[in-house]
Amino acid sequence: MIVPLDEGVRELVHDGDTVALEGFTHLIPVAAGHEIIRQGRRDLTLVRMTPDVVYDQLIGAGCAARLVFSWGGNPGVGSLHRFRDAIQNGWPRPLEIEEHSHAGMANRYVAGASGVPFAVLRGYAGTDLVEQTPTIKTVECPFTGERLAAVPALNPDVTVIHAQRADRAGNVQLWGITGIQKEAVLAARRSLVTVEEVVDRLDPVPGEVVLPSRVVTAVAVVPGGARPSYAHGYYARDNGAYQAWDAVSRDRDAFARWLTDEIGAQAPLPGKAG
Repeated sequence: MIVPLDEGVRELVHDGDTVALEGFTHLIPVAAGHEIIRQGRRDLTLVRMTPDVVYDQLIGAGCAARLVFSWGGNPGVGSLHRFRDAIQNGWPRPLEIEEHSHAGMANRYVAGASGVPFAVLRGYAGTDLVEQTPTIKTVECPFTGERLAAVPALNPDVTVIHAQRADRAGNVQLWGITGIQKEAVLAARRSLVTVEEVVDRLDPVPGEVVLPSRVVTAVAVVPGGARPSYAHGYYARDNGAYQAWDAVSRDRDAFARWLTDEIGAQAPLPGKAG
């Protein structure tokens, strides 16, 4: 149950998998994302409500064939330039996208966690997403006749999250802004949770979410595993790192150097962005 990070990724994340690395503003599983890059995973369908810097890095490293999302950007800074390069220029490989609203993505995870095939919601009105995204349909309520949006359940092959603590039995505790992590784990076929520490006992914390060991495939102890995002109660957000990423990500050669120098990964073929 408690394994080294490299072993957890090797056993649970495979080429061609649908992989969700979830976390909203904090507890983002950045270290796990870097390990996926180091292990050279390819042809992944990456899923996340709000892909930010770590997804930019995964896309730039050539790990992703497809992205399912509802918003993407470097929060507080601007665009994701490796993401943009993949969309506009097919570098380092073409990237297929499937775009939803936040509500649509959240409801898809809830449907997956609930074991039902799709979710129904009032949403997407006033957008062209219904015409652009084949996984958005409309259905008629059998009781009122109202037309509603329907979206298919999300069931990732593996969900990866970061949390503050786990106990030695593999029960996981997280608190603060928890986003959709619980539902993403419950919807997944396998799950990997990186944590700041393992403790003998999970003392109660206001607003906590506790994931029982039966829904967690593996836990890896990775102190600082959410940086440059923050882990409530452990460390603050590194705003400078997000700002610095903008310059690195704008240039293919600078990104290639970052891959090799900072995380020890093989870089894509270097060249200037088009």
